Amino acid sequence: MGLKVYQYPKCGTCRKALKWLDENGVEYDSIHIVDNPPSQEELKSFIQKSELPAKKFFNTSGKKYRELGLKDKLKGMSEDEMTELLASDGMLIKRPIVTDGQNVTVGFKEETFEETWK
Repeated sequence: MGLKVYQYPKCGTCRKALKWLDENGVEYDSIHIVDNPPSQEELKSFIQKSELPAKKFFNTSGKKYRELGLKDKLKGMSEDEMTELLASDGMLIKRPIVTDGQNVTVGFKEETFEETWK
C-alpha cells in the first residue's frame, strides 16, 4: 500500500504537510477528508497503530468541535462512540492523517515526518 494522506485543501497544516512530502520526493494518494472521511473501522485501526488516544484524533480548534461542545462531552465517551462521531463528519478530524498501512501520523510536525516518512 502506498502512502495515503487524508487532508482538507483549505487547511494550512495540510498544505505544509503536502509541501514537505513533495519536497522530500514522497509519493502519496491525497484523499479529501470531508468528501471521503475514513470509516469507523479505519479510524479504529489508525488509533491502534498510532498508539494515540482516540481524543487526539479530534480537530479541537474546529468550529464544529466547539459547536457540539465536545471538550466536555469527550471525557464520558467510549472509543466506539468517538470513532463513530469522527467517521460521521470529516471536519471533526484532526488533519492531515498520513498512513502507509503500518504507521500513522496525525497533524504535521516536521520532526515526526522526518522520522516516519523519509
